[in-house]
Amino acid sequence: MKFPSLHLAKPRPPDRWTLLPVIVLTLFGILMVYDSSVAIAIRDFGNQYYFVREQLKWLIAGYIFLVIFSFIDYRALRKLALPLLLGTMVLLLAVFLPGIGVKALGAHRWINFGFFVLQPAEVAKLALIIYLSAWFATRETGRFLSFILLLGMVVGLVLLEPDLGTSVIIVTISVLLYYVSGAPLLHFGVLVPTLAVALIALAVVSPYRMARLTTFLHPDRDPLGSSYHIRQALLALGSGGWFGVGIGQSRQKYEYLPEANTDSIFAIVGEEIGFVGALAVVLVYVFLAWRGFRIAKRATDTFGKLVATGITVWISLQTVINLSAMVALMPLTGVPLPFISYGGSSLIIMMIAVGILLNISRK
Repeated sequence: MKFPSLHLAKPRPPDRWTLLPVIVLTLFGILMVYDSSVAIAIRDFGNQYYFVREQLKWLIAGYIFLVIFSFIDYRALRKLALPLLLGTMVLLLAVFLPGIGVKALGAHRWINFGFFVLQPAEVAKLALIIYLSAWFATRETGRFLSFILLLGMVVGLVLLEPDLGTSVIIVTISVLLYYVSGAPLLHFGVLVPTLAVALIALAVVSPYRMARLTTFLHPDRDPLGSSYHIRQALLALGSGGWFGVGIGQSRQKYEYLPEANTDSIFAIVGEEIGFVGALAVVLVYVFLAWRGFRIAKRATDTFGKLVATGITVWISLQTVINLSAMVALMPLTGVPLPFISYGGSSLIIMMIAVGILLNISRK
């Protein structure tokens, strides 16, 4: 008697077309972090390689996490959604504890673990995506107020740091996930105007936010004060012309442009490789967004669809906000450019998110 052979379905390999733009952006980021940070690295540390060395360490760790999470079944995260959210809330509170939290430039945004300085707001983006995806994967009625309460608690802690840019990203991702999950349109008729009014109110009541808003509306009012940053960014982009002044030839990186290796790094990119090169970088982000939404569309379960959508919206939105600020289409927000700006927390958490996205593509 012959028994039929069992053919076990092999898992598909991760979507290499999603991984490719990430590799391109991170390697390009290493080059630009070194290029943009030479002057301040010598000034602050006496070592021109300080920032690129740190960024390279974080990038290696990020790729290790990417590989790990690309093989861990993303559906296991559904069971960990609540512990992840609660742990993130604890971290957001810990930034205010003396001896643990790190205060810099008037903000409480970091926790010093000795070997690594973590920015919990970056963790909050991914943790909230996973939690909301697990919650919204099951249809239920009457969760509007619970959703608002949860969002208010998370965003409230981020605003206390203060970090309005990250708060805007968290709110936008959360509202879009709520919409994609099939929520009534009436809820958005209430949410969108309310959030818009709240955003304006937050900008008006805070002196430094009001200064940024005023600068955005009147960029020529204080060229050596509140308008200095955006004017230097526009000067860098304008100096690049069509093809740039050449890699390593930026003038703005010599302490003219604030935050040249972090939030304003795209201005250095535009200065050195010009409009054509900067456009190529933008197209890489567009390609990555297309692959991410493609993975979300083809996911076999609601949880996977929502997680993939949330991660793709997060990367895309953060890119749009950073680039828009650099070309004066919106006020400066202090949001880093994904995969390129200097910073360990943002890079590692985003690499974990890409690993999860790749695992969803395997299913």
